[in-house]
Amino acid sequence: MQDVLRDERTQTRGRVLPPLRIGPYEVATPVVLAPMAGITNPGFRRLCREQGAGFYVCEMITSRGLVERNPLTFRMIAFDGDEHPRSMQLYGVDPDAMFTAARMIAEQDLADHVDMNFGCPVPKVTRKGGGAALPFKRKLFERIVRAAVDGADGRPVTVKMRIGIDDDHHTYLEAGRIAADQGAVAVALHARTAAQRYSGTADWSAIARLREHVPSNIPVLGNGDIFCAADALDMVARTGCDGVVVGRGCLGRPWLFGDLEAAFAGRPLPDAPSLGRVTTTLRRHAELLCEHMGPDKGIRDVRKHIAWYLKGFPVGPDVRRRLGMVSSLDELDELLSTLDPDEPFPAEADGPRGRQGSPGRVVLPEHWLDDADDPSVPFAAEVEHSGG
Repeated sequence: MQDVLRDERTQTRGRVLPPLRIGPYEVATPVVLAPMAGITNPGFRRLCREQGAGFYVCEMITSRGLVERNPLTFRMIAFDGDEHPRSMQLYGVDPDAMFTAARMIAEQDLADHVDMNFGCPVPKVTRKGGGAALPFKRKLFERIVRAAVDGADGRPVTVKMRIGIDDDHHTYLEAGRIAADQGAVAVALHARTAAQRYSGTADWSAIARLREHVPSNIPVLGNGDIFCAADALDMVARTGCDGVVVGRGCLGRPWLFGDLEAAFAGRPLPDAPSLGRVTTTLRRHAELLCEHMGPDKGIRDVRKHIAWYLKGFPVGPDVRRRLGMVSSLDELDELLSTLDPDEPFPAEADGPRGRQGSPGRVVLPEHWLDDADDPSVPFAAEVEHSGG
């Protein structure tokens, strides 16, 4: 697929899409890095920014954790000095806490842009009425978006959501309209229901319907099943969306952002990386994690990325096992030096990666589906978890 795209793009001139504008901020490449728990820390975001332009969003933060000044929450909102705009994703089920959190962000200059999570499908979040469960309660959803917009005091607020809870409860069209009416400057749609989680195939036709439904001055971003630049161009062509959101597709492939920058600018794609370039990128990732977390925690954290980087390459099981237990940068260097740097990038590595799992029943608060117009806050504490 990537070779075909490279040949096609060689013959194409001119931009595929105009720059993406999020409030006052404009980025030439209309690409957003999706928040991923335990992944999109400052080290990973810097690595991705070194590969190509885009909006790079930090790990999801709970509004309650921010308001209560939870130490872990404040460690998670670290940004590099040259990171701009600084994008933070907030999760919350209480309009008052959301307002206070957004106002803290504005008054204390904690971030330049607030994204709101209404897409997380995991039971730990949906059983509290949060994430992908919340847009069903349209009055509460409206209150929370308005609270964030008011609290942010002019800083742009965007909304990320899913198609709905399940095939019987689609919420995205109404939620997109409400978000726009309440002052969100862009909406992003992960084109799966919460019941699908990360399984199956994203329904890109829903992104097209959302683009038709939301006012034309509000950018609509598509998310789901973008694993190479060809996927992103295909999504844009088929849906008319204004940009794309990339999550699992960049795991072990941060150079995807360079491919996307070239593709959206109408330039030929860079050559696929050899194993030597892959290991150099992996080594840079480890170095950045060690700088951010400290050498012990950083090297432990990079272990989970190694299988993604080496997917499809002919690396023996003993080396893979030792890399999975690597304990220092020196040991990482020693092991990587045993690999053939000229080994070409395997075609099979272009497909899905990261968690997929199986579809399942969405866990909801008791009587959650009884009244979509109930504006009351669910009686539950907020929790932190991965964005969807």
